[in-house]
Amino acid sequence: MKINQEQKRRIWNWLQNNTVANRGVNDGNKENQLTGLIGEFEVHNYLLGYYPEFSNSFDGGVDIVYKGKTIDVKTMCRTVDAKMEYVNNFYACQLKYNCDIIIFVSLNRLENTIQICGWIEKKNLEKKSIFYEKGEKRYRDDGTYFKFKADNYEIYNYNLIDISWFDL
Repeated sequence: MKINQEQKRRIWNWLQNNTVANRGVNDGNKENQLTGLIGEFEVHNYLLGYYPEFSNSFDGGVDIVYKGKTIDVKTMCRTVDAKMEYVNNFYACQLKYNCDIIIFVSLNRLENTIQICGWIEKKNLEKKSIFYEKGEKRYRDDGTYFKFKADNYEIYNYNLIDISWFDL
């Protein structure tokens, strides 16, 4: 889906005087927060047919309430479209938040599009993902690696449920 440029500008302008950084670890800079809010706003519009208003209070890990279910939207910025073998990240510290569903989104910043990669019930996340401890090395396909700055779960797109099956 194409990203709504008016909403993107609106989010960026709001972020100049506000923040959504509440995890306490890897909260992200303004660009990271922009990515996250674009994902949240576009999924909100996709499910509910309108864009949400901003809130200056912590959402408790709940971005959307849809048909009585609480949803957390997680967005990763990429320079390519997501493939089934790509992973999505979820910080372990967020398991404490009270949400039912996690929706993973990929934002292609070069094409200015988002893809809803899929969703999973939070109770199934640990069973379907790979856990990495803080400081653990994560090797990429090209042999390079990075170290995790916090405990993290990675879930492959092929382990997610297609959004077209999202009829609660």
